[in-house]
Amino acid sequence: MRYAVVIEKAGDNYSAYVPDLPGCIATGATISDVEQELREAIRFHIEGLESDGLPVPPPSAVAEYVEA
Repeated sequence: MRYAVVIEKAGDNYSAYVPDLPGCIATGATISDVEQELREAIRFHIEGLESDGLPVPPPSAVAEYVEA
C-alpha cells in the first residue's frame, strides 16, 4: 500500500505522520532518516492493527501543492 505522509521541519530535526494511520509518527535528523523511520513505523502500525484484529485503513489521503 502507498500512504500519503506529511514531513515537517521540527527544530533541529524532522517529524512525519500518516494522515490515514492516526498515531503513526516518526522523527529523524534528516528527511531521508525520517522517511526510513516512517516506513518502519507504518509496517509496525499495520502489524499491530492486524494482530489486534482491527481493520487496516486503506490509503485515502491526497497530497497536493497549491500555488498562492
